[in-house]
Amino acid sequence: MDYNFHWRPVFRSLPDLLNAGLVTLEVATLSMVFGVIIGIVFAIIRLKMRGPIRWFVISWIELARNTPALFQLFFFGFGLGAFGIHLTPFWIVLAGLTFNNAGYLAENFRGGFQAIPETQMRAARSLGMNASQAYVRVIIPQVLRTVYHPMTNQMVWAVLMSSLGMLVGFRELSGETQFLASKTFRIFEYFAVAAVIYYVIVKIIIGGSRLLSFRLFRY
Repeated sequence: MDYNFHWRPVFRSLPDLLNAGLVTLEVATLSMVFGVIIGIVFAIIRLKMRGPIRWFVISWIELARNTPALFQLFFFGFGLGAFGIHLTPFWIVLAGLTFNNAGYLAENFRGGFQAIPETQMRAARSLGMNASQAYVRVIIPQVLRTVYHPMTNQMVWAVLMSSLGMLVGFRELSGETQFLASKTFRIFEYFAVAAVIYYVIVKIIIGGSRLLSFRLFRY
């Protein structure tokens, strides 16, 4: 084995890699926020409504869950270009991750809503709440508690899936790593450090999730 390891260029570039890691965390967090909002709305629509809007929601969920994430990213990156819609790499990745997260989370939330007894809604309405107030104050908090751990897994998935952004020119952690490695030809060293950064990010998410769940659900 004649390969010589050179870590100095990687350590000099460490601030750039850490900043790229923050970009990865930013786009993953935003996609989760939008995905949670859309997923809750979609779950309610699928459970309570009929007609074209329900079929639109079902189609979104089926496409998000049964097509490769890379295809979804390419659709927003290149497919929309056929219609004259051109997005920046950041918005391509954010749209792709949000589309995917919303599809998976909608099914998680649907299961969460079905796990809440109907008596909860009737009890809330008997206290004078309208339907919206009952959902916001009574039902949805219980649903979020039920699906909290699947949401954590989805957040981790969003962080890891953001690495596909390098294929559409997005300079998140993987994209920045590829760019720097191509300049110095220190492929193994750069991607080894990037793997460690991904590992740390995921562990921070999981650890933060456990602490938050203890604060929110200890009773």
